[in-house]
Amino acid sequence: MDGTAPAKIANAPLDFTAFARDLDSVRATVAPFRDATDFRALRSLAIACQVAVLAGLGLSIWGLNPLSPLLLALAASTRWMVLGHHLCHGALDGVPGVPDHWQSSGYARGWRRWLYWPDWIDPDAWHREHNQLHHAYTNEAADPDVPSRQSVWLQQANWPLWCKSLVLLVIAANWRWVYYAPNTAACAVDGNARLRDSQAALIDRAAPERLWSPLSPAGAYLWRRSWLPYCAFTFGLLPLLVAPFGWQASLWALVHLLIAEVVCALHTFAVIVPNHAGDDLLTFTDRARGKGHWYWRQIRASCNYATGGLVNDWLHGWLNYQIEHHLWPDLTPRQYARLAPLVREVCARHGVPYVQQSIWRRVNVLRRVLTGA
Repeated sequence: MDGTAPAKIANAPLDFTAFARDLDSVRATVAPFRDATDFRALRSLAIACQVAVLAGLGLSIWGLNPLSPLLLALAASTRWMVLGHHLCHGALDGVPGVPDHWQSSGYARGWRRWLYWPDWIDPDAWHREHNQLHHAYTNEAADPDVPSRQSVWLQQANWPLWCKSLVLLVIAANWRWVYYAPNTAACAVDGNARLRDSQAALIDRAAPERLWSPLSPAGAYLWRRSWLPYCAFTFGLLPLLVAPFGWQASLWALVHLLIAEVVCALHTFAVIVPNHAGDDLLTFTDRARGKGHWYWRQIRASCNYATGGLVNDWLHGWLNYQIEHHLWPDLTPRQYARLAPLVREVCARHGVPYVQQSIWRRVNVLRRVLTGA
């Protein structure tokens, strides 16, 4: 769908000025609602992740078990979707008493990357691809993460639906290193050129043989900053932590880490990718015209999942508040939970659709989009 046509409510144009004013008033209600409590909450999550990793590795001493990969996968998902995501957006920037390395300019940089966010994705590349491109150009041609555009080859494949669905499952199980790490590396190396190119050129530039080759600029960045260091840390160093308990413990730790990779990939794919996919969400061919129009586009290009409850929000990575996050990316998870009902009320008052459905329904919507069903 193309969102270039004027927005209508009850056959009348939407008053973007009033819409922006009402949303700004909503944002103002949580302006002072960010303090040391947010820092303690996020720091506690970081500590919980470290404990989960140590527990997952420690349980490997007693052999193969289902709890180890679940703990390791939950830690990896939390570090990316909650900690790395929100902190790199600046969730704690300017909060009194918060150390520099917990703010957007320093989080997970240098050696602290391997303490707080050891991931396939390099933090600097993530900042360029996600914070600067995806959020500034959501569902536009310059957005590197539009699901329907990234899956044209699968939509057009002359395969039965069950075969396409199986291919999609395989992609979901590997997408963090197959898709996200190369794509963020390409944006970090060649982000400005990507904005100037047509969508066809973007797809060509993102071909795996270009991004994966260590002889290309993006490929060299990918191997040097992502694939090699991550594999060395995760599949080399971490299993050695239990080596004093015997080689079998290290072997089981490695097996658990490999299983956790698949579990984390499936979990994050199901949470992250459906947020901007579906016929009820808009894509755009032009740029926003003013703040109210930009707000409207962020809402119409995003969807929320079921919200409320600490465990529910945590397992969704607080991305079940995707609409609020795209309106104001620099807020904390606690603020999004507080803002969601207020944003929904403003949308209802102005006749702006506010899409919120269960994650299971949105995953099925995504499957239809990606396979062309």
